[in-house]
Amino acid sequence: MVLKPTRRVAAALSSAALGLAFLSGCSSDNVNCGIDQCTVTIDREVNASASVLGVEAKFVSADANTVTLDVAGEQITLTKGQQAVQVAGLAVSLDSVTGDTVSFQVARN
Repeated sequence: MVLKPTRRVAAALSSAALGLAFLSGCSSDNVNCGIDQCTVTIDREVNASASVLGVEAKFVSADANTVTLDVAGEQITLTKGQQAVQVAGLAVSLDSVTGDTVSFQVARN
């Protein structure tokens, strides 16, 4: 069966819309999403936050290896190299902490 040009365009648009819906929640420049997880990089300052996979992640505090975030209204502490913390149906783990930024992974469970 050969698709007519209008059907091919409609199929392509449907595929694009589905892909965008799958990655919804990755609306900020500081959020980079792949197929099953997002990497979030936020400033290391009191009001820094990002919207990711339908929840808000806000910076609370940090030291050299530990970061405290407020994710979906729940405070969690992440330590570099340790297992992900489960919150709001998501697994959150720390990637890096610098003097200026915090980078962490968020994945759906």
